[in-house]
Amino acid sequence: MNPYRERRVMGYVRAFAQRFYGDNNQRTLILGINPGRFGAGVTGVTFTDPVALSDFCGIENALGRRRELSSVFVFDVIRHLGGPERFFAKFFLSAICPLGFTAGGVNMNYYDDPKLAQAVTPFIVRTLRQQIALGARSDVAVILGAGANLKFIHRLNAEHRFFGELRGLDHPRFIMQYRRKRLSEYLLAYETTLTNL
Repeated sequence: MNPYRERRVMGYVRAFAQRFYGDNNQRTLILGINPGRFGAGVTGVTFTDPVALSDFCGIENALGRRRELSSVFVFDVIRHLGGPERFFAKFFLSAICPLGFTAGGVNMNYYDDPKLAQAVTPFIVRTLRQQIALGARSDVAVILGAGANLKFIHRLNAEHRFFGELRGLDHPRFIMQYRRKRLSEYLLAYETTLTNL
C-alpha cells in the first residue's frame, strides 16, 4: 500500500505536516509496524484514520468516516496527553516500514514473511535515517509492538546504531483487539512512558 501516490492524500499529509510540524522542535519517534488499510494506508498519516484526521486534527477530507482500531487508541492517548497540538510538538508518529502490505485482502506486517522482511530492510534503514535527519531524537525511540516489531528493530539498531535506547509498548491494535477490558491500564502505561522521555 502506498497512499502517497494519490495527489489528494499528499494534500492531506502536507496540511498535517504544516499544521503540526512547521517548526524546528526535536521530536521523539514513535514507531509502529507498517500502515494498515483503514488508517495510514488511506490517509498517509500514521495511526490516523479519516475520522481522526478531520475531527481531531482539523483536516477535512473526502476519505469516508471509517474508524480504525489503532487510531482510536492512539488518539485517546493523544487526548490524555493534552491534545494534538501538545502531542505532535513532542512526538513524531511513524512506522518501522512506512509502506503497508496486504495478503488475501487483510493487513500484513512486514515481518510476517521472512522474504518480505529481508526485501524491505534496505528501505527501512534508509527511511529511518531520513526521519532522524528531519529532527528526530537519536537518544531514544518508542516502538509500538513489543514482540516481533521490537525484536526486529533491536537487531537493526544493534547494526546501525540509530538510537541509544528503544522503549517498547504493546501495539494499539493488539490492545484494542485482545485487551480492551484493560484499556485504562494500557493508557496509563503509554502516558507514563511518553511523559518520562
